[in-house]
Amino acid sequence: MSSSRETMLDLLKTWKFLVWPTITIKPIDLLVLLLKTILAIFIVSSVSLFLYFAFSRQPLSLSSPAACNNNSVRTFYQQKFITENNSGQAYERTNLSHILFGIGGSAKTWNQRNRYSELWWRPNVTRGFVWLDEKPPNDESLPPTSPPYKISQDTSRFKYTSWYGSRSAVRMARIVKESFELGLDNVRWFVMGDDDTVFFLENLVTVLDKYDHNQMYYIGGNSESVEQDVIHSYNMAYGGGGFAISYPLAAELVKVLDGCIDRYASFYGSDQKVQGCMSGIGIPATKELGFHQVDIRGNPYGLLAAHPLAPLVSLHHLDYVQSIFPGMTQIDSLKKLITAYEKDPSRVLQQSFCYDLKHNWTVSVSWGYTLQLYPSLVTAKKLETTLLTFQSWRTWKNGPFTFNTRSIGNDPCERPVIYFLDRAQRVNGYRILTTYTRHVEESTEECNRLAVKFVNVSNGRLNPAIWRMVSNSHSLSLCVNF
Repeated sequence: MSSSRETMLDLLKTWKFLVWPTITIKPIDLLVLLLKTILAIFIVSSVSLFLYFAFSRQPLSLSSPAACNNNSVRTFYQQKFITENNSGQAYERTNLSHILFGIGGSAKTWNQRNRYSELWWRPNVTRGFVWLDEKPPNDESLPPTSPPYKISQDTSRFKYTSWYGSRSAVRMARIVKESFELGLDNVRWFVMGDDDTVFFLENLVTVLDKYDHNQMYYIGGNSESVEQDVIHSYNMAYGGGGFAISYPLAAELVKVLDGCIDRYASFYGSDQKVQGCMSGIGIPATKELGFHQVDIRGNPYGLLAAHPLAPLVSLHHLDYVQSIFPGMTQIDSLKKLITAYEKDPSRVLQQSFCYDLKHNWTVSVSWGYTLQLYPSLVTAKKLETTLLTFQSWRTWKNGPFTFNTRSIGNDPCERPVIYFLDRAQRVNGYRILTTYTRHVEESTEECNRLAVKFVNVSNGRLNPAIWRMVSNSHSLSLCVNF
């Protein structure tokens, strides 16, 4: 009761203060009251602004596709993929016609190396040139299935002091400059590569379309061998795997490139010289895991069977590793991989895991290439770790690499049974069926518990838009049938 009386007295005192201003007020009380009032106004204003900006636009629905009509899906893709340039005008999404390729080659080796370019080059579709040091022997013209050629400018005036390299690195480094100076229209990206680089064009477009070509970008990948990255650079986009330079960055690069070439005369490779110039401009390499330098020796199986969650963009150094499909030439192996790639470009080499709880089996699929069947339940963490089937590039050792590896093991009932792609075909119009056939090496002891001879994998075509949002492999779902 006394507490209630004290509360009433406090209220009366407050009322008295407001009604009878003649009461003496201390200056410090006025200051405190003023600060409290300002703070209250600030908080109310901040909350009001937050609510306005948070709810003034219609929120994006994340309902399932079945719950969306065609109009709502179309609106989503317009918001996602139609971009505005600096002037506020919308421009179309990047496509193959916006890319200019600059391929480094040599007249003496082109007749052997052009077989790689012919796998991906599309006459009258792809744009670019192979840059040679001189005219082909007997001034012969290149076949129409190859990129057209241009002769590089003389580079004898430039310094080159790398004791273990080749002066051709100077000429190769200037390909981006000479390509830019051609002044071709509607070029957004300059993509550099070697004459033994194999590009996967749809996936290259998918990757570049993620970036604003009006900004300065330098995009590529590292070497797989740590020893190479230590010698050359972790900050470099390796030229054999290919790298992409946006038009605004190329415009700045050509202004300083010749000076950089002399400044970095001791650098071994053309890509290392280009990266030195990028450092001067202040543009770091943007890493994309689908560019593959393939700085390894031996069998590339483990590398390809545990591909990172990224679209396959390029492969390189394929003359220096074993054939990716056993019993075939490297070119025929690549053609076989490309048959699957053409059915579903975004899915090729993407790894997915399945479990058969009835038999306690585990399946790992590198789509369009290989399937591994384990006679036990294996964790996803282990499955995504690369099988060590290869060695480092320079020293031929078991590492280190820029990713984790694991040994295959000696127990046949712990090792996976390996299956390789046999064929890929469309079924029911929109589904894709890939068949993988068991591969048995003569010297390999097998586990008697597994008698499966082939495996069918069925899936729908993977929308390339998935690469703008994918965060884990559940988006790459498929069905496995024994």
